[in-house]
Amino acid sequence: MKKIILLCYLLLNWTVLFSQNEKINVIVFGAHPDDCDIDTGGTAILLAKMGHNVKFVSLTNGDAGHYAMGGGELAKVRIAEAKEAGKRFGVAYTVLDNHDGELMPTLENRLKVIREIRKWNADVVIAPRPNDYHPDHRYTGVLVQDAAYMVIVPNVAPEVPPLQKNPVFLYSEDSFQKPSPFEPDIAVIIDTVFDQKVYAMSAHKSQFFEWLPWTAGNLDKVPKDDQGRLEMLANWRSKPPKEDLLKCAEKWYGIKAYSAKHIEGFEICEYGKQPSDEEIRTLFPMLQK
Repeated sequence: MKKIILLCYLLLNWTVLFSQNEKINVIVFGAHPDDCDIDTGGTAILLAKMGHNVKFVSLTNGDAGHYAMGGGELAKVRIAEAKEAGKRFGVAYTVLDNHDGELMPTLENRLKVIREIRKWNADVVIAPRPNDYHPDHRYTGVLVQDAAYMVIVPNVAPEVPPLQKNPVFLYSEDSFQKPSPFEPDIAVIIDTVFDQKVYAMSAHKSQFFEWLPWTAGNLDKVPKDDQGRLEMLANWRSKPPKEDLLKCAEKWYGIKAYSAKHIEGFEICEYGKQPSDEEIRTLFPMLQK
């Protein structure tokens, strides 16, 4: 009897140990190279540092977002920048060959998204909500929503084996109010990796130091030196967390959440797996107290 009890104890502890060491697979979709970085960069770094697998996927090649370049020339620049950013974040980075500004929620693109999720064997899928100022952002959200159930259907994209379980689908944070505002369910404090996030984002030079300043009429104010650019980028991303995000963070971190300066928030999409709080802590182990 003692041997049986001992064996059960060892098996139980082995199961717990295995579950703790099991790698979490997270895939993040953005419309353009740099979108995933902005929305999920800090969370991605934290997960990667813990040994988990994160992949960023840009659904377009960014070949329209510049004032002096365009087409294939710009696409090459944006892809090279994304690869460098991926190294700095510690994640895989894929850029699909769709034209910037022309993304549509077609069956062809839905199948591309389904294949990416399946190949990554995703536990968590993150994407923007389908209400946004930019059509590429909106349709990225629609495409990922449309894939949410289909990833487990064997006869859809049958050349890639279906997932055995539906992942948790999450929306990244935004400020749009209509038809409904963003409601955070998960809040990840990224203070400890914020500087690394900014450094990784700075790999997208054509975006953050050329295109976006040009559209804002501030191109002449962009610093010439690397340190000045990092400070500019950090100032741009240093916005005090909103009250609803702080309240959400308190649920996961306790009262210390209110001293956080940088938080990334996520809302659970209705279309995927609906995780319990315990499952959320497993998928986002940095939340465990």
